Amino acid sequence: MNKKIGFIGCGKMAQAIIGGILKSKTVAPGHIIATAKSKETLADVNNRLGIEISLSNKQAAVERDILFLAVKPDLHSAVIDEIKDHIKPEAIIITIAAGISLDYLEKAFGQKIKAIRSMPNTPSLVGEGMSAIAANTLVSEEDLEEVIQIFSSIGRAEVMEEKMMDAIPAISSSSPAYVYMFIEALADGGVKAGLPREQSYQLAAQAVLGAAKMVLETGKHPAELKDQVCTPGGATIEAVAELEKKGFRAAVLSAMEECYDKAKALSDINK
Repeated sequence: MNKKIGFIGCGKMAQAIIGGILKSKTVAPGHIIATAKSKETLADVNNRLGIEISLSNKQAAVERDILFLAVKPDLHSAVIDEIKDHIKPEAIIITIAAGISLDYLEKAFGQKIKAIRSMPNTPSLVGEGMSAIAANTLVSEEDLEEVIQIFSSIGRAEVMEEKMMDAIPAISSSSPAYVYMFIEALADGGVKAGLPREQSYQLAAQAVLGAAKMVLETGKHPAELKDQVCTPGGATIEAVAELEKKGFRAAVLSAMEECYDKAKALSDINK
């Protein structure tokens, strides 16, 4: 891809995306620039990734074909005011912040822009991310393919209608937190049964990773895969029955509803 890419903000998620781009050789290091408030952060990023760095958001915005707004939601307004007169007319603007709508971006820039609303998650840091992407009408099919290529470098990417984006935190962006709690609980169970703590974490985490890959790679329904583990009269079906009795599914669904309500409230603020 012969594009110049800019990152306003260079936190962990931005670094994950940059690392994925470089690892996949989608864009050369010399075609990427990132900004941060801290000189120490910029020096570290430059040393590890070899990209151009700057303290100036304006410098990162000028002549960039693709520009990531990798800052917190409450910083978008100030950042956009700073750079809106310095972007290329055909630049693709991508936000990775929760609750920042396409309409908000268009109004904040005060001009017609190619806008992308994205929602990556923290497993992107290890190349196993899940990113949801929504685009406005000015983004062409070619533009969208380039954006998908970038997000695919850190995992998987799905394009969807923006009206669905408020549901994304509950199912893929916030859900790693639920999974970490599940892994911790499994490990605690292992420790209770006499297993060493570190081995318990390894066993639990690998089991969750393997189960997820089974769903993705076999294409089988999760219920079918569950049934394959539950032999008649065996130990697994006893555990499954206990989870059902304790409201395992209901608890997950309730947590997701709470997460969705909060995400929707944040999104409504930025419309």
